Amino acid sequence: MAGAHPETADVRASSGATEAGELVELALGYVYSAALHSAARFGVADHLVDGPRTAEELAPAVGAHAPHLYRLLRFLATKGVFREDEAGRFHLTPLAEPLRTDAERSLRDYLLVRGEAPFWESAGRLHDAVRTGTTAFETLYGVSFYDHVAADRDFGRAFNSSMAAFSDALSDDVAEACDFSRDRSVVDVGGGRGGLLRSVLRRNPHLTGVLFDRENVVAGHVLDAPELAGRWRAESGDFFVSVPSGADVYLLKQVLASWPDEECLRILRSCARAMPAHGRLLVVNAMIPAGNEPHPGKTVDMLMMTVLNGRGRTRAEYEALLTAAGFEVVGFHEPSPHASVVEAVVALAAA
Repeated sequence: MAGAHPETADVRASSGATEAGELVELALGYVYSAALHSAARFGVADHLVDGPRTAEELAPAVGAHAPHLYRLLRFLATKGVFREDEAGRFHLTPLAEPLRTDAERSLRDYLLVRGEAPFWESAGRLHDAVRTGTTAFETLYGVSFYDHVAADRDFGRAFNSSMAAFSDALSDDVAEACDFSRDRSVVDVGGGRGGLLRSVLRRNPHLTGVLFDRENVVAGHVLDAPELAGRWRAESGDFFVSVPSGADVYLLKQVLASWPDEECLRILRSCARAMPAHGRLLVVNAMIPAGNEPHPGKTVDMLMMTVLNGRGRTRAEYEALLTAAGFEVVGFHEPSPHASVVEAVVALAAA
């Protein structure tokens, strides 16, 4: 550039190179997803529990080609997933711990399923989804995602297990943040395998609970714990039609983000019909904040656009849905960026 100071030109060139590098890194983000999925499939983290090992030592144990495995682990180590030492051995890191099958908050099942074709192929059709306003999964598979989950037993079992793994990482936070001291009964609507209900019952021994979801989902419940004996039951059904009635508290955890507004209203109205006058509803979802900062709700919104016919929402949008369904919002908690809680009761005018 004519007349530019040489040092200024160097800074601009350096800045441009940095931005280009960051953009390229973003463009290759899918490679990180594939690497995480592969590491989870090989069970690498499980084989590092007893101490660091080289790729050559790990390869026969996990069934991999040693040189390729080394390159995979070296790549993941750049993001803090595993750590390579000077001897070429790979260590578990805090970021790699959830890859262990037996970790307290294991996410291995979650990562395994998110790398399978229904998610991977749908993400590849994001452009078409944005162009047409349709759901990429339904265009590819010809059915809704949840109908596919119900029809494909193997995938359905894996998906339900993956959701339980993700849910377990949040359930304790939600159960601890909400006050159930004046309640006696709770219904977990669309509660999957019951991770949130289990956390709530464990922290509140005076409560009884109902797990409510599709039959194929509740069949895999996680409520058979000695301390919960006699305090719960599982029911199957369609929450668009009705839900178990008469409970003090109704939970909707990560349900509404999976559906468009009209279906959300049907679910909320089912809950309203079932609730007694003193009952309350707790809606748990990541809520999208204003601004340009990263947030889990914005990421989930992209997933909803490709796989489900749902959407991420702001707190104001969730509150508007509740109002339209005949509820009055009476409280708000935010135990985690992944799980904000809107508390509502049936409005007097709607009762």
